[in-house]
Amino acid sequence: MSVKVAIAQINSTVGDIAGNRNKIAEFSRRAASLGADIVLTPELSLVGYPPEDLLLRQAFYAKTAEALQSLALELAALKDVHVVVGYPLLKEGARFNAASVLLNGAVLGTYCKEELPNDSVFDEKRYFTPSAQAFVFDVKGTRFGINICEDTWFSSAPARARAAGAEVLLILNGSPYHMHKQALRQDVMRANVTAQGLPLVFANLVGGQDELIFDGNSFVMDAAGQVRASLLHAQEDLQLVAFDGANISDGQLAPALTIEAQIYQALVLGVRDYVGKNGFPSVLLGLSGGVDSAITLAIAVDALGADKVRAIMMPSPYTADISLVDSRDMVQRIGVRYDEISINQCFSAFRDTLAAEFKGLAEDTTEENIQARIRGTLLMAMSNKYGSIVLTTGNKSEMAVGYCTLYGDMAGGFAVIKDIAKTLVYRLCDYRNSVSPVIPERILTRAPSAELRPDQTDQDSLPPYEVLDGIMQLYMEENAGIAEIEATGYRKEDIERITRLIKINEYKRRQAPVGIRITHRAFGRDWRYPITSKFRE
Repeated sequence: MSVKVAIAQINSTVGDIAGNRNKIAEFSRRAASLGADIVLTPELSLVGYPPEDLLLRQAFYAKTAEALQSLALELAALKDVHVVVGYPLLKEGARFNAASVLLNGAVLGTYCKEELPNDSVFDEKRYFTPSAQAFVFDVKGTRFGINICEDTWFSSAPARARAAGAEVLLILNGSPYHMHKQALRQDVMRANVTAQGLPLVFANLVGGQDELIFDGNSFVMDAAGQVRASLLHAQEDLQLVAFDGANISDGQLAPALTIEAQIYQALVLGVRDYVGKNGFPSVLLGLSGGVDSAITLAIAVDALGADKVRAIMMPSPYTADISLVDSRDMVQRIGVRYDEISINQCFSAFRDTLAAEFKGLAEDTTEENIQARIRGTLLMAMSNKYGSIVLTTGNKSEMAVGYCTLYGDMAGGFAVIKDIAKTLVYRLCDYRNSVSPVIPERILTRAPSAELRPDQTDQDSLPPYEVLDGIMQLYMEENAGIAEIEATGYRKEDIERITRLIKINEYKRRQAPVGIRITHRAFGRDWRYPITSKFRE
């Protein structure tokens, strides 16, 4: 007799226990109406992931236990439907990352996570106690085991489930996105789960949580390692797949996406959830006529709608006429409110105020940074007045080497492309224009410039972005040493210059707003280098 398993790929919000509870109930009712016997939700679906130090508060567990009990009672109306819910469990003074099966108004049984990740963006050993007990339950003659996320990145927990009689493994996941993560997940599942003869159902969280993006992309894999069903990228989704023992009926396969489409949709999700979940009514950003602010504007509009986005152009004496023309062109295409506020008068006032102090000293980056800080101050003033959050527009290449101004272009609440290298920015612009041409072509073809002095281009101060990005990726993302990078063909002087800039600008990055993570190593949770350090390689 076949058993229908529903994957409820839901967007939980950390700490919104009542809202998450209601969403689980809603998806369970939908699944039951389609004939589901089992509903599988993601890791810690009842409280959101990762809850971080909320897990140290007694009241958090009390609210969670109350919600779990009320959810079980409500779902009793779905007769004989097994709903697998992830939540934190406090038991005899120990904290566990748990999943319980709710059935007919009661808890049928509970599984607690064995493997606790403690690297990259994970810090679970800070909060949880590991457990090494299998949990298997029977539905219509088929036996299902439960694992949670990291359990399946090793072979121990799946093997224990199989030894306990599991024929199918149900896996709750809070697996954050980075480029190429899905292929990695599936390779690991083949190595640790299907290699033991177990088909699996992989239910992953979807949504933005601070800098993390959970991309969904849940899937079903048979014992031969073939993907038999997959869910949508960066969207909530629900799909049923039937099992007869270890035999699986084919489900639907989500459409394949290019890497640029994946990243772009992840950024849109990240902006939508950060703004929406934190209750901001709208966003502001400074539009410059350059590529970084253009892609940020496009993402913001796709995430929130044009009516919730406002672009401010703040020309200085060095702003090129074509920057104004291209900015006006783009906002007309995309339909947002647009204003131009000249900073010339403010800049003159700063110069006059500092004239005696700076007498006899040549103009340099000081005056350039004053312009950036005037713009930051104006944007933050409007943020205060209207309640809108400021989106910053700096990319990863600039953040790496400090080509950004503290309290200037770094001023704001959310850094949309903080983990996007400059060369990838152009690829994302090309992708977005393939959907509809919202970014004027000249923005993509003219030399990038901060326009803070006459005839300035970025390459006056930096190596070509292809060189900068390549060295940054090897050094910062891949942890390669100087000699290893040089062996790939980059010039030693470029390597030493870029790695030195990365090191000395740590103090700036620590003061940058939180931003979306799309690589496996981003500045933020992944990168924990000391500001004060004398180490040189």
